[in-house]
Amino acid sequence: MTWTDVPDLTGRTALVTGANAGLGLETTIALAGAGAQVLMACRNRGKADAAADAVRRRHPAADVRVVDLDLADLASVERLAALLLDEDRPLDLLINNAGLMAVDEARTAQGLELQYGVNHLGHHALTGRLVPLLLRSDLARVVSVSSMGHRAARGRPDPTLERRYDRWNAYFHSKLDNLYFTAELQRRAAAAGSHLTALAAHPGGSDTDLGVEGSGVSNRAIGLLAPLLAQPAADGARPTLRAATDRTLPGGAFVGPRFVVRGRTPVVERPSRRARDADAARRLWEESVAQSGVDPEVALRG
Repeated sequence: MTWTDVPDLTGRTALVTGANAGLGLETTIALAGAGAQVLMACRNRGKADAAADAVRRRHPAADVRVVDLDLADLASVERLAALLLDEDRPLDLLINNAGLMAVDEARTAQGLELQYGVNHLGHHALTGRLVPLLLRSDLARVVSVSSMGHRAARGRPDPTLERRYDRWNAYFHSKLDNLYFTAELQRRAAAAGSHLTALAAHPGGSDTDLGVEGSGVSNRAIGLLAPLLAQPAADGARPTLRAATDRTLPGGAFVGPRFVVRGRTPVVERPSRRARDADAARRLWEESVAQSGVDPEVALRG
């Protein structure tokens, strides 16, 4: 699915986190090319402005706008949400795309493990704060980008970092959390009688800048091998685009490349057995509400 396969989105508004590079940039290019206004929510303003210019070069009529967002700081999430709520415009698509992979040990502004905070908790809070704008759209779709790596998650990392840090297990768990969040958001939306739909996607093995920021041996290996072995980021964005725009997909669907690791045709996959644990999803939701102070269900129920 390329941008020419995406249905006409004229008059629609999408917000894409981490839109300045990789999957986020390719997703932005496709949505903007289909006529949507795209809010590029990014931490680095300079890189985001340059990416917005690249989108406009690709599609001269593109309607893209950079907005500031640091998912590692819940105060930044609150500021962006307040800005958009004050503007009071419906939001049709929320693409929770931004993420970190296997980075060195670090904490969010609120003191939690960084990958958990950025990949999951920041998106939990952002979604919850933007639900009122999503509910004003007949589309009202939230897509969270997970990973095939969710299947490798072991145990349960401590987001307070009181135990030994394992960069890869922390990443795998944050991607598992994306699936828990999607399932629980969909369940609670349905229980509230809301038309909001939550879906998840994964890019398979795609050549992006993920995984190269850390100082580990595996980070260096990814930097060398990904350009040779992984599929282009444009192909990796296809499952996200299908999840965002294919109205035949049911809530809770998980979309990935046809051959799991790669493939130009996005298909519906079945997540791991662990990812389908409804009790674990409920517990994560409750923990996330306590940690972020944001409960998306409150807005879903009006």
